[in-house]
Amino acid sequence: MLIPVILSGGAGTRLWPVSREGQPKPFMTLPDGQTLLGKTYRRAAGLLAAGGHIVTVTNREYYFQSKDHYQAARLERHRGHFLLEPVGRNTAPAIAAAALSLQALHGDDVILVVMPADHLIQNEDAFQTAVEHAVQLAKAGHLVTFGITPTAPETGFGYIQTGEQLDERGATSVQRFVEKPDLKTATHYLESGNFLWNSGMFCFSAVTLLAQLQIHAPELLELGKACLAASAAVETGGCIQQELSAPHFADMPDISIDYALMELSDKVVVVPAEFDWSDIGSWSAVGALVPADAQNNRASGDVVFIDSHNNFVQSEGRLVAAVGVDNLIIIDTADAVLVAHADRAQDVRRVAKQLKDKKHDAYRLHRTVSRPWGTYTVLEEGPRFKIKRIVVKPGASLSLQMHHHRNEHWVVVEGMAKVTNNGDGSHFVAKNESTFIAAGHKHRLENPGVIDLVIIEVQSGEYLGEDDIVRFEDKYGRTV
Repeated sequence: MLIPVILSGGAGTRLWPVSREGQPKPFMTLPDGQTLLGKTYRRAAGLLAAGGHIVTVTNREYYFQSKDHYQAARLERHRGHFLLEPVGRNTAPAIAAAALSLQALHGDDVILVVMPADHLIQNEDAFQTAVEHAVQLAKAGHLVTFGITPTAPETGFGYIQTGEQLDERGATSVQRFVEKPDLKTATHYLESGNFLWNSGMFCFSAVTLLAQLQIHAPELLELGKACLAASAAVETGGCIQQELSAPHFADMPDISIDYALMELSDKVVVVPAEFDWSDIGSWSAVGALVPADAQNNRASGDVVFIDSHNNFVQSEGRLVAAVGVDNLIIIDTADAVLVAHADRAQDVRRVAKQLKDKKHDAYRLHRTVSRPWGTYTVLEEGPRFKIKRIVVKPGASLSLQMHHHRNEHWVVVEGMAKVTNNGDGSHFVAKNESTFIAAGHKHRLENPGVIDLVIIEVQSGEYLGEDDIVRFEDKYGRTV
């Protein structure tokens, strides 16, 4: 049995201000209108027949967003399985947990194809051919990694030095893994012809992976077994949801699968991949997806160039005009603008780090924030007031909750609202009607209809922080 395992995490800090902690890189919409996560899910589904099994390892906070993206891909014919991490612990614990879970469900011989959710692959036929090759090697007891033939002296990728050729299709042993090099070293790797980019994709059987972890990372494996034993799997609507035990998973080391195993094992082989691959690791990589004009400017959104050259500009809503500028990256979002020289694309992560150190909201959240029930967008705020646009999906509902410090006025602008307010039962609020929720009142907002419910919420009070909430009941399992 072949099972794709999607690793969906990582902050993607080099892609700030679009990638943020609350909506990281896999959820980014690319210039073609699709997200990286949606593309990865379609690619995984392409490896399977109808009814196949796809595992996603992600943070518990991204579960509902991930399901929304999968539903948008319209591939419900595949069975979903989510392993939900309480905290980030890098790729080795994530892959170990997936292998242990799948071994328990399907036995030793299940084959895992591990793929990060934030990579872009253009030639999917070539990808499937490479996976078929890797599966045969995995069945023979190898740990397979996929190597990408370098096209430039890239300093943002790790490398694999190839060894002895093992078959007529080009698989080789691995002499060594090397970290991201400087430009001089990367140029040497490119010229030597025996180095590949490390793609971070893998293929192996559960029994081989776990046996090698027993040899090279026994403590990690034992912690993983304890974690899985304490993590019940719940099946709802044909989807397995397994929330990993918080205290057990937090004990696992924060280490990549390369460091924990691949650099140590003598079972590792590399399959040279012939498909076009990118880890979309910077705004330069995103810009390369957009056609260039005669001055080599690239634009996504409403953009005007005057006497400008070699720029990439992305705008989510506003018109952006670039006049007399060269070699810039300009990214405009609702609440933040990035302006960077094209040669400094890798340094955008320093902005995200500084914002995180200052605990600035622009590191964590966008103005539009996803929730299990829909989204809210902060339209305006000031001392003692905040105005939001709230969209509730059909059949969804907010928690039964209460606020200590704020009053809320709700005006329905689309759909029909079902409102519970202060123990007086529930009532319906139609389009162009309004209701008032006083501070201290226990209340709930629901969408009983078949179209989105859209309301404008006006908050007023002494304190308007998102943490002023007491939940009494919640269909999504949130307690705070």
